[in-house]
Amino acid sequence: MSYKAIYTYAWDLAETGVPAATKEFRDLGLDTVTIAGSYHAGKFMRPHGKAGKVFFPDDGTVYFRADPSRYGAIKPVQNGPLGERDILRELTDDGSMAVNVWLVLLHNTRLGMAHPDSVVRNAFGDPYFYNLCPSAPEARAYAVGLARDVTQSYPVRGISVEAPGFTPYSHGYHHEFALMKSNKWLENMLGLCFCEHCLGGAEKAGIDARRFKAEVADDIHAYLDSDIDYPDDMAAAFWQADVATSGDLRAYLDFRAGVVTSLIAEIRAAVRPDAEVAVIPSVARPTGGCWYEGSDLAAFAETAGIIEACFYEPSAARVKTDLFDIRRRLKGKGKLRGILRPSHPDISSKGEFLEAVASLRAGGVDELAFYNWGHLRRANLGWIGDALGGAA
Repeated sequence: MSYKAIYTYAWDLAETGVPAATKEFRDLGLDTVTIAGSYHAGKFMRPHGKAGKVFFPDDGTVYFRADPSRYGAIKPVQNGPLGERDILRELTDDGSMAVNVWLVLLHNTRLGMAHPDSVVRNAFGDPYFYNLCPSAPEARAYAVGLARDVTQSYPVRGISVEAPGFTPYSHGYHHEFALMKSNKWLENMLGLCFCEHCLGGAEKAGIDARRFKAEVADDIHAYLDSDIDYPDDMAAAFWQADVATSGDLRAYLDFRAGVVTSLIAEIRAAVRPDAEVAVIPSVARPTGGCWYEGSDLAAFAETAGIIEACFYEPSAARVKTDLFDIRRRLKGKGKLRGILRPSHPDISSKGEFLEAVASLRAGGVDELAFYNWGHLRRANLGWIGDALGGAA
């Protein structure tokens, strides 16, 4: 089945109307709508929005009719602003395009605030409310419930799951602020989770996790108490040295990968059998950096079947390079899809975008998606039509 998809949000579809929107998509040569089924907060510019140009989504809600019986203690919150409209049902009833659902799983501040026992905690025990922890049983049940619920309640072709793991420390939280320079070493140390669920799981894996937690806390405290600012290149080298020489850190990172891979396996087992499961592995650039979040590309490909990688790069050459590296890591396992943004802050010219699409196709990536309908100017949407050759 072909996958030439446009990422979109329910609020944009509600404003335009599903029939008019899908006609526009088909005219561009697209055959699939990938709609956000669960999403976080934001402040979004809508270049072709009709009812306003700046939009704030309802934080941490779902955009389908969830069945509470399919969840444990953590249950999804129904989106409020759309009222009784079920845009996902309107899309599937329309039937003119395949429908894929994009699920943001564990990056959810609203649910994290409501369930603090299930969030990531750093070496000092500070909660990161924006990240439900993939080691926490109730967080896992919520993620699995989302995937099961939407694929069993709606005739969608599949799901693309994002944020199944450990979100990095720096991820744009509201008014994220510090009166000191940050760096890769500090952020990666602060991004390690030592919640009771992670500590217990790591101890079962043979890691002296509580001793390691205390060591990480001591290292961070010593740095924060000093008058040293690590330069970027030195911080990256120090982090690399710690990964290479600290057996505890390496074992802990491997443990994290096992946690996230097992969650993806549970999701694959829970969804409707004929539904596709694609994994968006990372917020990192390039994609190979996904390992820090617990994303093992080859393991995901074997477990879920599809990797949907974000080729969010400023040139076709960098897209081609990232593709080469991803292929090297997959070693022939699974199917690879690509997501492109035909605009700032990535590719700034139509010619470069067309070359990037051509590079992916030449590298065997025939299933493509474009992000995001409501964010893109009309002119940039036209680039998609040029790349795909028009009407599907």
